[in-house]
Amino acid sequence: MKTETRAPALFFAPFVSSAMRVEPQWIDYNGHLNMAYYHVLFDRAVDEVFSLVGLSRHYVETRQASTFTAECHILYKRELTEGDLVRITAQLITFDDKRLHYYLEMRHAHEGWLAATSENMSLHVDMVDRKVTPFPPDILANLALMKAAHTRMPLPASIGRIIGMPHKSAIEVGEREMADAEDGQTRH
Repeated sequence: MKTETRAPALFFAPFVSSAMRVEPQWIDYNGHLNMAYYHVLFDRAVDEVFSLVGLSRHYVETRQASTFTAECHILYKRELTEGDLVRITAQLITFDDKRLHYYLEMRHAHEGWLAATSENMSLHVDMVDRKVTPFPPDILANLALMKAAHTRMPLPASIGRIIGMPHKSAIEVGEREMADAEDGQTRH
């Protein structure tokens, strides 16, 4: 009986997705990429990078397990318009036996400027019981290889960022403006 040997996966730091184009139907009435489609582009890149560690459609079909996004924090940095070509980089921040914490950057493919970032937490889920379950050993081994490659990268400054309004940006509203707002009227 011949033993199958599998070469270890090779992970670039960071992972870089294939180029993806902003489609015409994704443009909203503001003339730029609607926020929902940033998620679509990020999700397509996640499919690419997860596939490298063995978490592909085939994995779902044969092992009856998948990943579900539990949390996502997107920062929109610059508008994208119809036809723009983007690439997304991925960095595995950390993982444990059931979770993945990763960071994505969406950049204009030709000019390199940053369009958006996404910080995410995904869970490994048993698709039969629909419950969080540990990754199998081979997937954990691949995640360890990816993490080793990505450890050399600096942590992004926005990791763990909390949504909030800085105190210096707070707008003070006087009594007159507050009374007008309560009446549903504003003065310009």
